[in-house]
Amino acid sequence: MAQLTVSAADTLATLLRYPVVPVFYHADAAYAQRMLQACYAGGIRVFEFTNRGGNALEVFTQLQAYAQENCPDMVLGIGTLFTAEQAEQFIAAGAAFVVQPCATAEVAEVCRAHNIPWLPGALTPTEIYNASQLGAAVVKIFPGNIVGPDYVKALRGPIPHIKLMVTGGVEPTRESVSAWFGAGVNAVGMGSQLFKNADDTDALSASISELMQFVETLKKN
Repeated sequence: MAQLTVSAADTLATLLRYPVVPVFYHADAAYAQRMLQACYAGGIRVFEFTNRGGNALEVFTQLQAYAQENCPDMVLGIGTLFTAEQAEQFIAAGAAFVVQPCATAEVAEVCRAHNIPWLPGALTPTEIYNASQLGAAVVKIFPGNIVGPDYVKALRGPIPHIKLMVTGGVEPTRESVSAWFGAGVNAVGMGSQLFKNADDTDALSASISELMQFVETLKKN
């Protein structure tokens, strides 16, 4: 089930308004739905499901239908794509944005054709600039744990205008998010660290809510 049409500008605005993005995959659709619901209850409004299993498209399709019914203002996107064919499939299934660990022109073109924000992965200044020139709405610094916040801070000198999201090594703690947002990122993606002990969904929602409130204070400072 494809989601209701949302413009690329609206999707980007939501990402910047709610700049903590869970990065998640699970082969069981019901479990993925529980995690999505827990994140939504905690204040998450942008969620990246990753293409890391043989049935990822099937699970994503079910997750998108669930989100429309139960999390109506959740922006659900897809990550870990490499080809135009994959991008076409997941956009047809309702992906509101596409994230890559790298930057491929063919995926950029598909996203442009569908008015879908493209968030490619990059690391060096050249890669970041080239991704921006190809049409990246946001460039994903990956893997963040290899370079650290000081690297992003250094990038912001010559590259202040390109929107950056970091994934890899971002922890759901005040210290970690303070360091990254203080360095100049516009958003952060969090994977397994966010979902530790996730079977207690009430506790997960509570911890996410606290984190989102803290990030909101960072944005105001």
